[in-house]
Amino acid sequence: MFGPKVRLPKALFERCKQCAATAGYRSVEEFVIHTLEKEIRKAGQSVPSGDKDLLAERLRGLGYLK
Repeated sequence: MFGPKVRLPKALFERCKQCAATAGYRSVEEFVIHTLEKEIRKAGQSVPSGDKDLLAERLRGLGYLK
């Protein structure tokens, strides 16, 4: 995926890496994307209409949608 980069403190990245491996994610990026999307939904933020297809594709990739 190309786009803006986010810097994480090394200790936080290592924790994300460990959680991603334990939970069965293919990468830290996949884990972070899923976690952020989940938190945004919990916060009640709506997803812009153009991003809904991208979100659905990601959820399908994670096995949440068929």
